[in-house]
Amino acid sequence: MFVRRSLMVLALALSVARCADQPTAVKAPAAPQFLRWADPAPQFTARTSTPHGRSGAMALTPPLSLDQNVVSFWAVRGESRSVQINYKSSIDSAVHPFLTLTTTDPQFVPGVGELAVGDSVFVTVLVDTSNIGVSLEPHGLQFGEPAQLKIWYGGAGGDLNGDGVVDSTDSKIEAQLLGLWYRADASEPWTHLSANQSLDEKSFMYGLPHFSEYAVAEELAEWAVNW
Repeated sequence: MFVRRSLMVLALALSVARCADQPTAVKAPAAPQFLRWADPAPQFTARTSTPHGRSGAMALTPPLSLDQNVVSFWAVRGESRSVQINYKSSIDSAVHPFLTLTTTDPQFVPGVGELAVGDSVFVTVLVDTSNIGVSLEPHGLQFGEPAQLKIWYGGAGGDLNGDGVVDSTDSKIEAQLLGLWYRADASEPWTHLSANQSLDEKSFMYGLPHFSEYAVAEELAEWAVNW
């Protein structure tokens, strides 16, 4: 019994030694680093399109509350409906754009089914007041012609790496690593989208095939661990 146990211990030791002699790269899944608002309490206002009056008219909604920054409107299949959200911060006195969302072809509503032309669905935009992002509901709402989303990230203040200084490093991060990300729900990982970026406007544009949660974030490089 003693000999058999000794042989088992020896075999285990040799196995560990072989593993130590053969380094293995273990990749952690890439995860985004979300951009945060430079002002922790920006003031948001919103305008929604209205079918009444001249084409393309926008109706000013009451300011979005600080504790629940939400704006809603009826999206109609076959009609252009949109919302525009601006913000004002303590950094300056100007009003800046944050988001525009335009829908013309909501096609399928989860739990309801396919919409006929002229049918509508109640759409809600929830602004993330910590990170530069939004949640568009109902999650899973599908479009025939993609809904058009434009989101500005100038509210981050330019310090993209959080070192307290806006310099060339931030410019490189903006040009090479910054992107628009989404996830279907809180249990899913974030996925990078091939959105069109404007460095001049500090914005991303993307055609949404469906609604979910969206945020502007930096792509982190993968790392490896040797053992």
